[in-house]
Amino acid sequence: MRFLRIAWLNFCFYPFFIIFSLIAFVSFGCLIILSIPFLSKRKIFKFLRLAIRWYGAAIIRILPWPLIRLEYKNFGQNDPSGPYLFISNHRSACDPFLMGVFPYEIVQVVNIWPFRLPALGIIAKIAGYLSVREMPYEEFAKKTLQLIDAGVSLAAFPEGTRARHKSVGQFHSAIFRTALETHAAIVPVCITGNERVPPIGSPFLRPSLIKIHRLPAITWEEYKTFNAFKLKNYCRAIIAKEVLLMDQT
Repeated sequence: MRFLRIAWLNFCFYPFFIIFSLIAFVSFGCLIILSIPFLSKRKIFKFLRLAIRWYGAAIIRILPWPLIRLEYKNFGQNDPSGPYLFISNHRSACDPFLMGVFPYEIVQVVNIWPFRLPALGIIAKIAGYLSVREMPYEEFAKKTLQLIDAGVSLAAFPEGTRARHKSVGQFHSAIFRTALETHAAIVPVCITGNERVPPIGSPFLRPSLIKIHRLPAITWEEYKTFNAFKLKNYCRAIIAKEVLLMDQT
């Protein structure tokens, strides 16, 4: 029975994923091209990033349902207004799609490999996604400051690569140096159940319940006395504690 569920999930998901992606790319591409004479560059970027969010939400919420389900809990209803720095643990290649649950214009800080994906990598570059490993920190900091000033949130996976186990790995400092320069509120994001979508070393998805917890924001007033090293470990401890609880329930 388990084998049949896995086979059915992948048999249904991948063809629909390809068809849906082609339709989405062509449709959104045509809309953007047609809007160029009528919209400002800023509005076009905003539309493109929102389109990516809608695409990601559909990929993870609709196409694999009901064998892969998403449970999202927001514990940050009293957060100050954005833009935010979303900081998440990283267990799966599907994690960038999961950022579609957040109803904001978001630019993701990613590793090099997403830019190498056919079509998706090109769209990510056009949308202004940032690869911290492909640019000097000064350039990265300048671009993140411009985005925050424009009201655009950032999402980052400071472990750098997906974890090969359930514990949260060590965090890199770049995004936390950015936080200290922009004074943006940091939103810890905890994700579990995604490590099987797909598992490391396999292209095949497994039936899963993906849990996403948005924790209360850490405001500038809370972390303004920290340096980047202390801030990254402070955020990591918060995320690791919540992830452990999520795995146990």
